[in-house]
Amino acid sequence: MFRPKELYIGLRYTRAKRRNGFVSFIALISMLGIALGVAALIVVLSVMNGFGKELRDRTLGMTAHATVSGQDGKLSDWQSIQAKVALHPNVIASAPFTQNEAMLSNRNRVSGAIIRGVLPEQEPGVSEIDQKMVSGKLSDLKAGRYGIVLGRELANAMGVFEGEKITLITPQANVTPVGVMPRLRRFTVVGVFEVGMHQYDRSMAFIHIKDAQKLFSLGEKVEGVRLKLDDMFNAYKVTRELENTIGEDYWVRDWTKMHSNLFKALKTEKVVMFIILLLIVAVAAFNIISTLVMTVNDKQADIAILRTIGMTPNSLMWVFIVQGVVIGLVGTLLGVAIGVPVAVNVGEIVAFFEMLFQTKFLPADVYYITDIKSDLRASDVLIYTISAFSLSVLATIYPAWRAARIQPADALRYE
Repeated sequence: MFRPKELYIGLRYTRAKRRNGFVSFIALISMLGIALGVAALIVVLSVMNGFGKELRDRTLGMTAHATVSGQDGKLSDWQSIQAKVALHPNVIASAPFTQNEAMLSNRNRVSGAIIRGVLPEQEPGVSEIDQKMVSGKLSDLKAGRYGIVLGRELANAMGVFEGEKITLITPQANVTPVGVMPRLRRFTVVGVFEVGMHQYDRSMAFIHIKDAQKLFSLGEKVEGVRLKLDDMFNAYKVTRELENTIGEDYWVRDWTKMHSNLFKALKTEKVVMFIILLLIVAVAAFNIISTLVMTVNDKQADIAILRTIGMTPNSLMWVFIVQGVVIGLVGTLLGVAIGVPVAVNVGEIVAFFEMLFQTKFLPADVYYITDIKSDLRASDVLIYTISAFSLSVLATIYPAWRAARIQPADALRYE
């Protein structure tokens, strides 16, 4: 049973100057190793959280929180669907859309693209496309005027700028007296957007939904209705409720399903990185074993005396466990004290070193996320702290057990 005397003796041994200075040095190294390991855990995984959040925000800036579509991939009664979903308290906006593949052509340049038809007055409610415009405005898309908004990379690939013409060729064809001719239409570039993700900037284009319906022979149908929720993390629950509300003839999907592979990969990567960095803490924690083993050898005479005056083996175990716990606790708290401020200010720290060395660690011509962001979470810090401290405590058990097995006669034989 743990009693105050074990704590007192253990703390006194921790503070006492040892005859073998190398033991104190190893204890210091163990403490610093745990501190650096915990700090690395907090900083690296906070940056990974920030990267995942930035990626999620950019993805959801173009992807709705949820989508309602028909079983055949088309909706003819989309206005009634909008009216029904608007009654749900967690749905704050909705907008119809069409999405088709087509080919863009400009002189000798050709590129495939995903053409999304939207209502410019409703689309800003479910996406951030209007905030990502680098030239022109989404509201410049007018029905019947055949305007188009291109991603920046796509516009560069096609060599077009705002105000220029581009040809859109659809997979559908028209049967004419001279044979089957591809359906095509000249569009005017009315704007360019940049999300910061290659898959959108290089392959996405927006046109008015009325123009899309005519061009792709959709009639009055749309692909579906996109929804924005008040809490995107509540999407699964809301989609299940909407399925019960609007009926089984419609298919409701949330963003976690539409991008499940991406976010599962990010989650897996974070778990693997946590295990790898925790091994650094484990190496430092296992140095505590060396420290305590040498301390036990250094204090054999003291151990023998304590045993002769009536201290039990269990009490001796607690004496040395206290030493290891103190080393682990101080190292862990020191790591938190270092890691939290660094994680919070990692963007400014990286910017300082970029200015100091006149370089860019994440150049824009290579990376689409050029700024290092951090998302420090109290729950994560608590998990890292408990994990590191638990490893430190485990490392004390074997040396403490060895100390408890020392026989007084053997320890004092050569004293």
